[in-house]
Amino acid sequence: MKIAIASDDQKNIASHLGRAEGFIIVDIEKGKVANRVYRRNDFTVHMSGQKESGQGAGRHDSVMAALKGCQAIISHGMGRRLISDLEVAGIETYLTEETEIERVIKLYINGTLDDNWALGCKHD
Repeated sequence: MKIAIASDDQKNIASHLGRAEGFIIVDIEKGKVANRVYRRNDFTVHMSGQKESGQGAGRHDSVMAALKGCQAIISHGMGRRLISDLEVAGIETYLTEETEIERVIKLYINGTLDDNWALGCKHD
């Protein structure tokens, strides 16, 4: 299983997925971390210099392509439209109040990571 965790410093969870400096991609095998890489965020609308283009098909294609193969994405916050697009693609989303990457990985593996939908944001 592969998960992506939004992070600005590779130690703490970023406050907003689209504005995160990058993503820690963690491969979990048999309940343990098998591999971990950091992928710089040059693909979200907020970080790639693109203008936010409202709703519509294809809006989050770059995020979906960059995080392809991940079964779950974890952040402190993300837009509700992205959450919906990820759900349609079969990718779990977790909006957590946890701050430390290592703790979040352990909680995820143990199945006890909190998921607080109130942390979602609107881009109106």
